[in-house]
Amino acid sequence: MPAHPRLPHIAIALIAACSLAGAAAPLVGAADRTGDLQSGIDNSRQKEQSLAAAAAQLGKLEAATGREVTLLEGRVTAAQSELDRATSLAATTRARLATAQRRAARLRKRLGVVRAKLRALLVSRYRSSKPDLVTVVLDSDGFTSLVETMEFLRRIQHSDTTLLALVKRARADAVGEQRVLGRLTAQRQAAAQAEQRRRDALAGIAAGLRQRRAVLAQAKAARLASLRSTRASRVRAERELQRLLAQRQQAAGSAGPGGPWAIPWAIVQCESGGQNLPPNDAGASGYYQMLPATWSGLGGSTPQAFQATKAEQDRLAAKLWAGGNGARNWVCATLVGAV
Repeated sequence: MPAHPRLPHIAIALIAACSLAGAAAPLVGAADRTGDLQSGIDNSRQKEQSLAAAAAQLGKLEAATGREVTLLEGRVTAAQSELDRATSLAATTRARLATAQRRAARLRKRLGVVRAKLRALLVSRYRSSKPDLVTVVLDSDGFTSLVETMEFLRRIQHSDTTLLALVKRARADAVGEQRVLGRLTAQRQAAAQAEQRRRDALAGIAAGLRQRRAVLAQAKAARLASLRSTRASRVRAERELQRLLAQRQQAAGSAGPGGPWAIPWAIVQCESGGQNLPPNDAGASGYYQMLPATWSGLGGSTPQAFQATKAEQDRLAAKLWAGGNGARNWVCATLVGAV
């Protein structure tokens, strides 16, 4: 029984399709892989730029906050000095007040003693007969003695009065000084308390700024860590991309079996697997899978490409390839990354 006239063509097409599927899959997969890698690299670069900008902005905020902290710490130090001075003045005034209080107490006690002695002296003088002028004159040994006796009596009376007045004045001065020092102590104590509140307020602000600076530093460190991780991933992706591109370049530059070929072997491998295939559903045929219209337009000597010799197919494919300018005439050129 004669063989069906289409069976050889169908068998050849099936064999070529199997060969094409097995040969083209790695190339198409590599092309998809390179596209994914390039997309990931581009995304990583954008992320790196965003992270770097964020880290730089956080660094500026951290530096600005650090300057504010330094300024506030200087103010806290100055306020502490003022507080120390005010506290010292208040303590000195309190010490002077305590001294004045003790002095006033001593003078009060002394005044009581003087008054008691004067009362006793007055009573004693009242009870004893006061010498009259005749007795003083008769008892005197002369004019000089008389004068001295009279002066002595006058001095005794004057000294009693003077002593009481001195003690009273001293006590009044001590009480007055005590009042003045009491008011001054209250004023200086209030001033010290005001300085304390001011120093505490400044210290609180400085503490808040230090905490903010720490938060900014932590955020910047997190972004820098993310930047390092993203950059490392990008570098790995770039190395993988370079490796795949080198493999693809090597595959594209390979002569392939059955060569030489008029276009890169990778495209031939994807299109026909290096087989002189009969027309497919679209009508493309031959080693280079040319459509009848394309083949005829190039000056093919046969109705379809697969009917011509390989040499003629090579010559017309090279003409269509045009040094790579006509690469888009083959779908596989895009799939294997030749375009």
